[in-house]
Amino acid sequence: MEITKDDVKKIASLSKLEFTDQELEKFTKQLEDIMNMSHQLSKINTDGVKPTINVTDAVNIMREDVAEKGVDRNELMKNVPEHEDGFIKVPAIIDEGEDNE
Repeated sequence: MEITKDDVKKIASLSKLEFTDQELEKFTKQLEDIMNMSHQLSKINTDGVKPTINVTDAVNIMREDVAEKGVDRNELMKNVPEHEDGFIKVPAIIDEGEDNE
């Protein structure tokens, strides 16, 4: 599969990354190699091969999934800097001005 510098630029833009021309060249080659390897792996015949669920003999050591009483909402709200209508207010983390190409 051919990966172009424009493909890498688009992915970088979506990821909010910037690359130098040298890095762009390097990452274009690396991404193309990764995609080619993935394509090779998809050609392997896996009929009759059992899926690997866990590579070790470890068993689930988590506690039983039992409902427990939570923290009283009024008590919780005493400890938050800002809240509204029963919800904790947090700063926005999404850039509303991003380019959606």
